[in-house]
Amino acid sequence: MRRREFIGLIGSAAAVWPLAARAQQSAMPVIGFLNGESPDGYTAQVTAFRQALKEAGYIDGQNMAIEYRWANGQYDRLAALADDLVRQRVSIIVANTPANLVAKAATSTIPIVFTTGGDPVKLGLVASLNRPGGNVTGVTQLAAEVAPKRLEFLHQLIPGATSFALLVNPTDPDFTEPALREMEATAHKLGLQLQVLRPATNESSMRSSRT
Repeated sequence: MRRREFIGLIGSAAAVWPLAARAQQSAMPVIGFLNGESPDGYTAQVTAFRQALKEAGYIDGQNMAIEYRWANGQYDRLAALADDLVRQRVSIIVANTPANLVAKAATSTIPIVFTTGGDPVKLGLVASLNRPGGNVTGVTQLAAEVAPKRLEFLHQLIPGATSFALLVNPTDPDFTEPALREMEATAHKLGLQLQVLRPATNESSMRSSRT
């Protein structure tokens, strides 16, 4: 999603949330930035985020503040980090997956804007795409849902290849087991061999989908 669209989403979403939620805001609005990864891997995204805020008239340290919380890949820390932002009564929480799920569990009043590669309805973030409901809204790339189509494209680009590897983060709910089964079904249909790698658990499996 483009930077301006994301900032616009934050502004429009905050405008429709109940006054009770906005009453928690301090004199200077505070954005809680919750992320499961490390800042080293998000330098470009954070720079773009701050620049887009600046273009919208929000400058960190002048008329708003940003509180960053990074789990550095240790997803079991996210709950404590989210609770810390809630205790500080930030004005809004911006989070990726799986941090957005943890943020939703931590508060039902502070507005949450999420980004996710999965289906937010299936993940339990929102009730529906048209009417998200509650205090959560955001955008999705539906990355897991289009993964089988990507495999088809790869097969078209490299028709001579018969084996493909799929790198999976087993702690990321964006890529669920149903999505993996869809990938395997597509590989089976195309007569390909799909190797699933799960480096986080030092496990790998070779599942032949050749007819």
